[in-house]
Amino acid sequence: MKTAVPCYYHLDVEVSPERVSQVSRILAAHLRYWDLENLTDPVCRGAEMLLRAIDEHASDKHTSIEMWWNGQHLITAFGDDDPDLRPDQDLRACLADIAAMSDGWGCCASETGSKIIWFSQRARAGQRVPLVPLAPAPSLRTGLKVPRSAHVPALAASTRTDALEGSR
Repeated sequence: MKTAVPCYYHLDVEVSPERVSQVSRILAAHLRYWDLENLTDPVCRGAEMLLRAIDEHASDKHTSIEMWWNGQHLITAFGDDDPDLRPDQDLRACLADIAAMSDGWGCCASETGSKIIWFSQRARAGQRVPLVPLAPAPSLRTGLKVPRSAHVPALAASTRTDALEGSR
């Protein structure tokens, strides 16, 4: 059985119409690398919707994208520092579409005052992978056994002291 390794990816993007499809391909490549091809379509659609909305409504086009995979859920988050971009007004239609296609979503403020919009995709029952470490594979080399009752040779300093005392 294949085990899942928690994965993380971070990308800083200056949003423009040309970059939307590039970012989508980058995210899809990481999902394929993580063996999550089945989540590529919803994640890329959600990313494209958010990037287009940011491009249309934000004055600061810089955004950060993060993806986390924990073995059962993939969380994709977008963070921006634009104080003028209001999710409740400017991104209402985009967030409604993301809510319809994802298993969970949300919007919150960070400690620095930026906004974070995230959505999650859950692995379906047949795709769930346990987060358990694999037992180490046997190696071809055999290890040397440490002798337990081997005689320890006298240290050089102690034999010199004994020799000096014997000569007196």
